[in-house]
Amino acid sequence: MTTSAAPRGLRRLQQILHRLEDLIIAGLLTATMGLALYQIVLRNVMGAGIVWGDILIRLMVLWLGMAGAMVATRQRKHISVDLVTRYLSAGWRRAAESLTTLFAGAICLIAFYTSLQFVISERAFGSLAFAQVPYWVCVSILPAAFLVIAVRYLIQFWLTLTRSPKAAS
Repeated sequence: MTTSAAPRGLRRLQQILHRLEDLIIAGLLTATMGLALYQIVLRNVMGAGIVWGDILIRLMVLWLGMAGAMVATRQRKHISVDLVTRYLSAGWRRAAESLTTLFAGAICLIAFYTSLQFVISERAFGSLAFAQVPYWVCVSILPAAFLVIAVRYLIQFWLTLTRSPKAAS
């Protein structure tokens, strides 16, 4: 998403946000692996583990997956099938890229809205995930991540449309 036309302060803010995102993923991954290992040791040595440990690990995996999807979109390394686009001319490739990026952004906006409704309903219901942590807090990553992914796709769509045809080839 970085372009030379972006103001220096905006690029710096973007770099800070990307590093923060990467640090959160590294911390989550470390914590998830540590808790899983701790659970295994407790079960094998003590015969029991943390009651809510498995639920927390599952939720941490959800957060890792959504954070990973945000990073994949940021780096334009999301899953794509380019079987057809590799045989297209530069202009048609640009058009196909624009349409698929716009479509992905639209789908993510729908997923954002739907997951936001889910979080709101879970908040109203008031169920607990583990300990005294409300379930809606645990799944709040869903609308947050889908919104970030949608915005990134829409920015990529705009950048694809506005870049010069020479840059597209």
